[in-house]
Amino acid sequence: MATEPTFLVLGAGQAGGTAIQKLRDEGFEGRIVLVGAEHHLPYERPPLSKSYLKDEGWLSHKSLRGQQWYDTQNVELRLGTRAISMRSADHQVTLDDESTLHYDKLLIATGSKARRLNVTGAELSGVHYLRTLEDSTALGATLNEAPNVVVVGASWIGLEAAAAARQKGCRVTVIGPGTVPLQASMGTRIGGYYAELHQGHGVDFQLGRHVVGFQGTEKVTSVIADDGTTFSADLVIAGVGVEPESGFVEERFLSEDGGILVDPQMRTEDPDVFAAGDIASVANPLYGRRLRVEHWNNALMEGKIAAQSMLGLPSRFDPAPFFFSDQYDCAMEYAGWVDARTAEDPVIRGDLAAHKFHAFWVVDIVVVAGMHVNAWDEGLVPVQELIRARTRVDPAALSDTTAPLARLVETPEA
Repeated sequence: MATEPTFLVLGAGQAGGTAIQKLRDEGFEGRIVLVGAEHHLPYERPPLSKSYLKDEGWLSHKSLRGQQWYDTQNVELRLGTRAISMRSADHQVTLDDESTLHYDKLLIATGSKARRLNVTGAELSGVHYLRTLEDSTALGATLNEAPNVVVVGASWIGLEAAAAARQKGCRVTVIGPGTVPLQASMGTRIGGYYAELHQGHGVDFQLGRHVVGFQGTEKVTSVIADDGTTFSADLVIAGVGVEPESGFVEERFLSEDGGILVDPQMRTEDPDVFAAGDIASVANPLYGRRLRVEHWNNALMEGKIAAQSMLGLPSRFDPAPFFFSDQYDCAMEYAGWVDARTAEDPVIRGDLAAHKFHAFWVVDIVVVAGMHVNAWDEGLVPVQELIRARTRVDPAALSDTTAPLARLVETPEA
């Protein structure tokens, strides 16, 4: 008698948890094993740098399931352990507890890990990274007792953490490269908007600098910049990017940055190996290049697609990435992708000073990316439709707040 097939999911994050739920929803009755490095069931990460960090509780939209669901659905949990090697030829994965698991289908959804600073004093107590629930819990508790906070890196995570620290009453200094925060992804104009937003809330930016070390005996007391300037610090938050958690993956599956090469159905070159979430380097048909997107909505979508592909079912890939950010009273939603070299001059619709506007990045009169801040009357849906349809638009029409965006979608320029 044939044994039931085993689907092995490596990574208990948003993508892995969503994939398992989709497998059961689609009627898969075989064995499912979930391996996760953390001791938690899959959970949502966006609150870690937003609401959870500000002691507002666990604000989740509840897309993921609790322990009872995993029990009733007969999902085997191997939490608190991680993969250390794989042998795809043998359909086997070895874990750090020295056990070996066999699979019929394998989903790699191990996500990414925080990039660490390699400078003097980086091991001191008080230097924090923000990636896991434990990271956020420890950081949130420490912020209550840290008058001076230094954020290393003017990234989205860095700015969200800076906003949370200011709202807790901390004095905050942000140190980063470039002339404005977010310059590499948003360009100077939008980066400048976020600089002014934070400066209006009392954040001190020290830009065009790099951190070369930390001072302190056992606990950090100051941060040293590359020009020799020191900044007092009771606590440091390092937000200098992430890197794929793929050290155990066979080289043939990997892209140059350590992501896993997949098509829009999350399939690798091996018909029994799939990848989804932060770790997946997806051939994006809209932009004609591979994109590895490290955002919540992407993990949700790709987890579902991977599950459908593991079952041989069709799926629909959205080529316009989506993410959001909340800082102070400014809520932002973004869709699409734009090369940093063309990000400098977006079309603005609305009023930056009033904190209510859209921004569009246009290449060859086609909208390739767009965002809004507090512009909920029109929101992001028409922006996403413009991007997906590759609608040719007149930039003047985009900036005209008297002409509804939906009309541009319905009647694109010839």
